[in-house]
Amino acid sequence: MTDTLDRPDLTTRLSDQFDALAELVAGLDEEQWRTPSPLPGWTVFDVLSHVIGTESLLLGDRPPARDPQAPDIDVKTLPHVRNEIGALNEIWVQRLRPRAGTELLDLYRDVIGRRRAALTAMDDAAWSAPSPSPIGEVPYARFMRVRLFDCWMHELDIADALGKRIDEGGPRGELAFAEFAQSLPRVVAKRGKAPTGSLITLVLTGPLARTLHIEVGDRARYVDAPATEPTVTLELDSGLLVRLGGGRVAADSALGRITFHGNADLGRQLVRNLAFTI
Repeated sequence: MTDTLDRPDLTTRLSDQFDALAELVAGLDEEQWRTPSPLPGWTVFDVLSHVIGTESLLLGDRPPARDPQAPDIDVKTLPHVRNEIGALNEIWVQRLRPRAGTELLDLYRDVIGRRRAALTAMDDAAWSAPSPSPIGEVPYARFMRVRLFDCWMHELDIADALGKRIDEGGPRGELAFAEFAQSLPRVVAKRGKAPTGSLITLVLTGPLARTLHIEVGDRARYVDAPATEPTVTLELDSGLLVRLGGGRVAADSALGRITFHGNADLGRQLVRNLAFTI
């Protein structure tokens, strides 16, 4: 697959993604802000708090002080916190939780305005420089595509929680999916344990429709024109695939929405092991 890290396009789409999140939550009442999201332990309010926290950290900001009236929680003891990144995310969520929804949205707009200015001020050397990220040390450009993917997934989380329909395709969705799809061969081989010599075909329908062929050899990789028939073909909606990969949908509950051709047992095994994001 093509690695899409063009700076003008990526920064434009990331800015568009920031706007999409703000538009999605604008006008919510306090009850809607506190609607549970697909992410364990987090409401709509908490999802946006997490985005604020990550973008604030990239600006060099520290989490706000704990409200004296709020409970003092060791975030590492929470069942949905599984690693150090999760603990850091949770600190921001916990510290922002006592605020009102309108106050949170104002803070989001302030943080995003400063992030846009910081991205604009970066030179090409900084854009290409190695940077720590959730997927290891990568060029800052790749990290920003990870940020686009993360914010796009959280847009889906909020929309699903509120029962709102959004456009999951378009330029933002394409770039976010490019980041998501880069991990799929490894996930199929390592987590799904697809056997060496197998060919996995994903026929995606919906807003990000496409056909992906993953060949499993010494390492798993995409192929444009496979030389053999697929070991298994999975036909499913693109939105379902990304929600499975994000752990937002339980695999067994989704099997009835997937059509399998070929080795269906392998197909179900792959679906049950698709969740890979933090």
